[in-house]
Amino acid sequence: MTLLSDAQRVAQALSDYEDSTSRREGAVLRQPPSSQLIDRMKLDELARDGGLTGDTLSEFLDTYLDGTIRLRDPRNMGHQTAYTNQAGAFGSFIDGYVNNPMAINEMGPAANAIEQFYLDWMLSKLGWNTVSEDDLLGGGVLTHGGSLANLTALCAARSAAVPDAWGQGNPDDLVVIVPAVSHYSVARAAGIMGLGQNAIIPLPVDEDGRANADLLPELIARQQESGKIVMAVVANACQTALGLFDPLRVMAKACCEAGVWFHVDGAHGAAALLSPELKHLMDGAELADSLIWDAHKMLRTPCLCAAVLVRDHRHLDTAFAQDASYLFHEKDNPGFDFLGRSVECTKASLGLKAFMALAQEGEAGLTAYIENLVELTAEAATIIDAEPDFEIASETEFNIICFRKVSGGETSSLKLRRYLLDRGNYYTTYVEHGGQGWLRLTLMNPKTTRDDILGLLEEIRLVSEITI
Repeated sequence: MTLLSDAQRVAQALSDYEDSTSRREGAVLRQPPSSQLIDRMKLDELARDGGLTGDTLSEFLDTYLDGTIRLRDPRNMGHQTAYTNQAGAFGSFIDGYVNNPMAINEMGPAANAIEQFYLDWMLSKLGWNTVSEDDLLGGGVLTHGGSLANLTALCAARSAAVPDAWGQGNPDDLVVIVPAVSHYSVARAAGIMGLGQNAIIPLPVDEDGRANADLLPELIARQQESGKIVMAVVANACQTALGLFDPLRVMAKACCEAGVWFHVDGAHGAAALLSPELKHLMDGAELADSLIWDAHKMLRTPCLCAAVLVRDHRHLDTAFAQDASYLFHEKDNPGFDFLGRSVECTKASLGLKAFMALAQEGEAGLTAYIENLVELTAEAATIIDAEPDFEIASETEFNIICFRKVSGGETSSLKLRRYLLDRGNYYTTYVEHGGQGWLRLTLMNPKTTRDDILGLLEEIRLVSEITI
């Protein structure tokens, strides 16, 4: 079979999949045991005999797609995973076939150029890609996911605070101030870097989980007076649980006055930078020293693609300092080697799929997509809040809502979610906040409607009646 023939089979299978999920046919999620899925996909037979092409490929794809969570179904309102467009998906397909690991320019010149362009496009939203009064020039790199992006950004922060740490190791007095409600990857990065979990100093938060920025100057001063080096202060933009934004400008001012690196985890919420209506949520982000921004969340890019952006490129360029003569040596190079800024050497052409997703929509199209989802989220919050048997956890700022059922039975939100998953008609996630469990919706699908929200509420009522 030719590449074209099998590619047509793949395209047909995905087209059928798109049509059925858009029509809300079948379950959003079914979770049969892995042993059943292995048997249905005939993995043992295929591994032994090969032949995954032609009709066998079509049969495999049908079985595989039947076993997926249907993220493209409008009733999927769970995780912060992109509703990809077809151009971004084509980028993944092209990259998988040409297989250019482009952290070294000569291993993927076109992909390398696209990554440079895409990073400059992101930097322009912060005003970091022009020479400033301080003669600073922004820089960045794309990584496989926000966790790796946070790690890379904190390595850049360490290179600024302790320039010889890469060679000499971490001093014992490094600490990172982090809001008590933050993504797990920040604490994990501290562990990976050898700082230890005791180096994470919690910044108190308000009842909705926003950082209490008024306490930050005193907290920084107290650490410094005790002999600690505050390597970085981290802010959420936005929180993973409730989708609320920390007061970035106030936190940036405190960090600037104390001479401390300010890092913004904008994995999800940095997309607000594209919208004149929503940009205020990121007010003060331009004063940060680093920011991460996941294209595989709100920029319609297939997983994984996360940007690490720094206001002064030199700190990212010195975050990793190693010798490897087969990689690091003088050479004729018309492009830029991203390897010096990245944990990864064999790095996929992440910019290709991100740029193709952007190029299909255009900046105006992506902005409209983001604004429409936020508008739908605000409408959904109004609907839920008006129902006497439901309550929402907090105001909504972006495209995340947390709510719970408060009458008609004592079934917990966690148990309700389990029954919802068993039925398979809607998909939500679960968080704990303020000592309560909440169902969490993240609206990512432009085809989700008001009726889907109302249908979910009726499904919850039905499930609640069955379980009490």
